[in-house]
Amino acid sequence: MTAPSSEADARILIDDLLRVADWNPADKSQVRTEVPLSETFHVAEVAAVGGGMRTVDAGSLGFADYVLLDQRGRPLAVVEAKKQAINPYTAKQQALPYAKKIGAPFIFLTNGELTYFWDYQNDDARPVASFYSRRDLERLVHLRTERKPLAEVAIPDTYVRTGETRALRPYQQEAMKALDHAVELGKRRFLIELPTGCGKTDLIALYLKRLIQAGHAERILFLVDREQLAKQAIEAIQDLLPQYSSYWLKPGVVRQEKQITVCLLQTMMGRHEDFSSGYFDVVVMDECHRSIYGAWQTALAHFDAVHIGLTATPAMYIERNTFQFYNCKDNTPDYSYTIQEAFKNEYLVPYKFATGITTLMSEGTEVEGVEYDPAQFEREWTNEASNKLMMQEFDKLAWENYKELAPGQKDGPGKSVVFAITKHHAARLALYLNDLHPEFKGKYAEVITSDIADADDAIRRFKQDKLPMVAVSVGMLDTGFDCRELLHLVMCRRVRSPILYQQMRGRGTRTAPHIDKRKFVIYDFFGNHQYFNDSDADAFTGAGSGGGGSRPRPPGPSGRELVELGLDDEWLHAVSYIEVGPDGERIDKREYVTDWEKTVQQGADTDPVIAKIKSGEALSDQEETELAHRLNQPQKYFNEDNLRRAYRKPGGNLVDFIREALGLIKTKSRPEIVEENFRAWLVSKNFSPEQAQYMSLLKNRGVVRGKVTIDDLFSPPLSLLNAAGIGIELFGEKGLNSMLDEMNQTVLAA
Repeated sequence: MTAPSSEADARILIDDLLRVADWNPADKSQVRTEVPLSETFHVAEVAAVGGGMRTVDAGSLGFADYVLLDQRGRPLAVVEAKKQAINPYTAKQQALPYAKKIGAPFIFLTNGELTYFWDYQNDDARPVASFYSRRDLERLVHLRTERKPLAEVAIPDTYVRTGETRALRPYQQEAMKALDHAVELGKRRFLIELPTGCGKTDLIALYLKRLIQAGHAERILFLVDREQLAKQAIEAIQDLLPQYSSYWLKPGVVRQEKQITVCLLQTMMGRHEDFSSGYFDVVVMDECHRSIYGAWQTALAHFDAVHIGLTATPAMYIERNTFQFYNCKDNTPDYSYTIQEAFKNEYLVPYKFATGITTLMSEGTEVEGVEYDPAQFEREWTNEASNKLMMQEFDKLAWENYKELAPGQKDGPGKSVVFAITKHHAARLALYLNDLHPEFKGKYAEVITSDIADADDAIRRFKQDKLPMVAVSVGMLDTGFDCRELLHLVMCRRVRSPILYQQMRGRGTRTAPHIDKRKFVIYDFFGNHQYFNDSDADAFTGAGSGGGGSRPRPPGPSGRELVELGLDDEWLHAVSYIEVGPDGERIDKREYVTDWEKTVQQGADTDPVIAKIKSGEALSDQEETELAHRLNQPQKYFNEDNLRRAYRKPGGNLVDFIREALGLIKTKSRPEIVEENFRAWLVSKNFSPEQAQYMSLLKNRGVVRGKVTIDDLFSPPLSLLNAAGIGIELFGEKGLNSMLDEMNQTVLAA
């Protein structure tokens, strides 16, 4: 890709970027070009000054490259265009008199490659991934007239959730005050760390209400990375904020113009280009430590909004990139509340470990950080006898102690979750549990995985009905699953990710006063808590002294993408098969993809919903749900979870896999992918304008070479520009090496 060498070349790119943001450069009622500023404009007063109309003679300031107009023909923004060799940020003082003279409240500075947005009455210019649309800019003008100090909107003492009046806990109020302080200081990105079970979703929903009431936000995006989290988020938002319209944006489903959008990060990866950078005022990312990573970053950084990150992961296990994205100093969240404080103040229920149970050997199968085959692990460390023994020991102890854990629990032994190694393993464990209790006619324990007919209904029954009493799962219930009545967690698999271990443990910490829940028990058959030095007397959080174990605490995150994304499929790329069906039948990945493509291609002629996808039509929410249900049937069990493994694409969604099978997905060229990655990376960093321009220069070289090394800086053409000297001056020698490594991994590894 050749960089534009003149302002005229840059304008070709700028016109394209305007079209992407729904501006029509050929429509003079939307976009004026080469506007002589001696022209008289009938314009709106800048919002900070007040409403009304005025006539302005712009004098003899020359020309504005572009003027973007609102629906009534009034200037919204001046666009200052520069050729690629010029850093557009340097044109600030050239554009400012134009904008002030004609009453345009906003300025874009661009060379077609780097684009800055400048709300010059409130902030400095900042890099953005795209232009704002007309609707975005009009909304910002409107919000400015409605805005008031957050202090004028009271933080509530109580709120109503599912018909129950709840008190806003002190730490939730403190978190709101911390956010208020940061917002009033002009900070645009925040990171909140709260342990699992401490009400992050309720807290953020109530805070979003305050932002809307204070005129700081109108459109909000709530991103999650698990379907279960999406369901929880939309339920909480619609329960707590019924006065504001909301919906769940699913793959292939038509976009709705509502105030609050809940969306899976995996879905937004394929749809972020449907939105301009200014479409949302606030973006919330749940479990954000899994999102600021490689290609996932593109969907998040696309939006020039107030960003609020939520995580239950202790700070020492959060990657540096996450802290950088949320502008956190000294790798410290803007607000944090520890699990120890939550236990002490009885906001979470403590745990104890079952003693005297069989511990299966779990060493030697995997060196730390190396992918392994879970089926091999299952064959090596479990068999019929050991599986039966684990279930017998757990079941016996659970029936003996459930009244001690929760005196108000009527039916024994209380709700339980068993974490298995594979789907095949889960099926065996459920069978053994049901064999122990023939009186329940096979309903005592139930496997809950993506392959069962209706996983949502199974989860609902587990939570609300007496039976099943035990849920056995692989990956589906370890994060993003809440059942307040849970009394027993059974670890029948090895865990070496400290983040995942704490998330699994957190499934049991929620309070349940209606059954007088006092504790829950962890049955750890693989010695995971000893590996992490975790004990009921000293909860493992990744810091401080450990419990009774002698093993040293494992190091912080290794940077392995799949573990950090929390997908619980460390073996995604390591094995050639996938497990499908309730018994975990193993099918070769290539065979599975071939069957999938054949099924979809046949369905294009016989299935009206697949036919709609083929013709490019958007689906209704009901159509998308029914199609997913139809495809997830015996014998093939085509669902997103299995398809992600088969295609080795952790970010894929069902509709995209259908499009891929139909040959409809146009593969982006490498330069296009690099350009998209670079814009997201640029927005996520806190570069100075000079640093941003410099990295843009290196990126262009990287497109040609595939990567950029230190040696490239000392060779033509970069050496002719003194790239090495300038880079060391801007970043320092160590910092320059670090930036090159990060650019190669995040931007150029397309």
